[in-house]
Amino acid sequence: MDGSEEEEDDDFHCSSSSHLPASSSNRHLDVDVDLSSSSWAPPLLLQCARAMTSCDVRRARRLMWTLNELASPYGDVDQKLAAFFLQALFARATSSGPLTLRALTDAAHRNRSFDSTRRTALRFQELSPWSSFGHVAANAAILDAFSSSSSTSSLHILDLSNTFCTQWPTLLEALAMRTSDADTPRVSITTVVVSASSVQEEVMREIGRRMERFARLMGVPFRFDAVHHPAGRDLSDLDLDRLVSEGGSSAALAVNCVNSLRRPAAGHHRDALLAAFRRLNPLIVTVVEEEAELSMPKGEEEKEGDAFLKVFRESLEFFSTYLESLEESFPRTSEERLALEREAARAVVDLVACPAAESAERRDTGARWSRRMRTAGFEPVEYSDDATDDLRALLRRYREGWSMRAGSVVGGAAGTFLAWREKPSVWASAWKPAMRN
Repeated sequence: MDGSEEEEDDDFHCSSSSHLPASSSNRHLDVDVDLSSSSWAPPLLLQCARAMTSCDVRRARRLMWTLNELASPYGDVDQKLAAFFLQALFARATSSGPLTLRALTDAAHRNRSFDSTRRTALRFQELSPWSSFGHVAANAAILDAFSSSSSTSSLHILDLSNTFCTQWPTLLEALAMRTSDADTPRVSITTVVVSASSVQEEVMREIGRRMERFARLMGVPFRFDAVHHPAGRDLSDLDLDRLVSEGGSSAALAVNCVNSLRRPAAGHHRDALLAAFRRLNPLIVTVVEEEAELSMPKGEEEKEGDAFLKVFRESLEFFSTYLESLEESFPRTSEERLALEREAARAVVDLVACPAAESAERRDTGARWSRRMRTAGFEPVEYSDDATDDLRALLRRYREGWSMRAGSVVGGAAGTFLAWREKPSVWASAWKPAMRN
């Protein structure tokens, strides 16, 4: 960019309507970061975020120039972090976060098909326990709870998740193997899908057809319903009573939440959803969430800049861990890894550049979710020895670096954690209604 420093500042204001140049510059800013180190991106990005928050226009501009020259969505982990977070910081500075996110999401939906969605999900499960850990834990808890209940021969699963039903074939197979043909329970699955396109609805129709064929092959009486919830509407708006009644009043109810509780806005919307679960009096509630403190509790929203930096710092740590695990698990040229990384890039824009009240990516910690579940009237269910053995056996299928950690040693949470290189990454737990006093 040419011109004096005063001219440079004319189009950059200390407000949400600032306009930052996206092009690179030959000028570099002296920064307190060793750019030759193996983890240069997080501290450099954090310096840029601090400069933007403190209205240090000149420093923020030059840091963004430096990041732009170093970033690449096809490079190593640090280059990808720089690319994803720089895109989000620029969107935040230009007040274009929602527009940017919508453009990225629309592009993803145009390129999505049933085959590509299925291929990515299955390849992710094959090479990394990031998603399969929660599936195995939730299925084990549901099976144990249902096996211990002698009051019904029907199971209705209310599935609030983003797993595209990849969790359920192993559950159906396990039910078929545990029982004789005469005793095989009737299973109904109602899955709630946040739909943003007709393509996504067609994907779910194909998934439903395949699930029904698989259930027939296993000899399990089966019914599948997909309920499309409009994107942009809060999950706490769901009419859960209607969804449950469609599964039959005599069926044992399991509520399955995999990476879905973060979708309602932080605060009373989440509490309202959990309270609605309690009113259903389910046999079991399974909760799986990624471990990160990306939502602000009540009383911490007063200083917007401090809250933003806290979320920004935690986001850097979480996505560093996630991208590193993908780097170690997938081949470099994997199309499936690229799809997962693009999904991460969209999540970063949501967190950094979009209003918190509209965010669908505000993850929270297992300890906080545990407190919410107890407040809503639930008590934790410990995983059986068989379930724990299944989880350990699962991790042995993958490369070194993965481990389990008890929830009690991670902030006093219930349940258990999947850890990547000792960093808790995914939290899995099971709950039942607490006895009322």
